[in-house]
Order: sequence, then structure tokens, then C-alpha cells
Amino acid sequence: MWQGLLTWIEGVPNPLVYLALGAGAAMENVVPAIPADTFVVLGGFLAAVGDLHARWVFVSTWVGNVASAMVMVWVGRTHGSTFFEVGWGRRILNTHQMKRMTAFYARFGRLAIFLSRFLPGLRAVVPVFAGITRQPLVPVAVPLALASAIWYGALVWAGTVAGHNLDRVLAVLGRVSGWLLIPAVLAGGAALVWWWRTRHHE
Repeated sequence: MWQGLLTWIEGVPNPLVYLALGAGAAMENVVPAIPADTFVVLGGFLAAVGDLHARWVFVSTWVGNVASAMVMVWVGRTHGSTFFEVGWGRRILNTHQMKRMTAFYARFGRLAIFLSRFLPGLRAVVPVFAGITRQPLVPVAVPLALASAIWYGALVWAGTVAGHNLDRVLAVLGRVSGWLLIPAVLAGGAALVWWWRTRHHE
């Protein structure tokens, strides 16, 4: 399987491969079901067995993912609050809940953004609500970029040491993601409890 992929990629200019890896990593913030981690590890693997450079694999995937996350922050800032002020949006989050969420982000937002970058699912949701609550862009961007750099740097390294055992590395990544899904689910459950308890309280 991977030999066929390598044979195909040999005919593609390296800049286009970097662009494709960056675009794949960026998609996660728009479609959370598309994991950026796989593209990052794959890029590291291609750097180990092909003529890509690990540093540019890291840069392309990191920049792509961080840029798309900040785009979603901007979307949240420009359209999110309006959505939750009328119609079905108001049924999801009322004015009282929005104020509570804004206060949470003002107090714990940097830590929440940093930690969420390591958790599947949440990493695509937390930046959007940072935008919806209109948090300043720099305090959002710094922990987001730092955590993504740490995580993607580790994944690129894992890909480079995989050699021809990419299947094994992806299997390990799947298990790690499974374990990281536990705190993500717990955090999601806590958010759901908070939503239910604050729904009818002013």
C-alpha cells in the first residue's frame, strides 16, 4: 500500500506535496472527522523514506492547521454571536449562558485553548467559541500555536522514525488518540452538564 503511495508521490513536485499535507491538516478545524494527525505522521514518514524534509513537513502542517483554526476564530467573532441571538441559536445558548461562557474564556481561556489542542474533537470546537465570546486574537493565537507546535513536532518525529513501519505507527497513534478521547469525552460531558444546569437560571 505505502509503496504504491511512494511511487505516486515521486512524480509530484515537493511543493505540491507540502501544500497537500498542509491542506489536509487544515481540514480538521472545518470538518473534525478528518484527523490532522494522520497527515502530519504521513508527512514525517514521507520525509524519512523519500526526499521531503521533516522541517518543511512540520511547517506546512503546523501553519495550515493553525491558520484554519484562526479562520474559525474569525468566523466565530463575525457570525457566532449573531447566530446565538435569534432563532434556533438562542435555544442553544441564551444570553445568560453566553455571559457565563465569556467570563470562563476571560479567566481560563488560554489554558483551555492550549490543552484542547491535544484532545480530538475539542481542538476544533474550543477556538470557535473563543471567537464567539470575542476573545482578543493574540491571547487565542499564542497558546493555540504553541500547543500545536508541540504536538505536531512530536508527530512528525514519530513519522520520521517509523521507517517502513507506518502501519504500526498509525496503529499506535490510534491507541493514543483513543486514550486522549477519554478526557475529551469527560470535558464534553462536563460542558453538557453545565449547559443543562445553567439553561434556565439567570
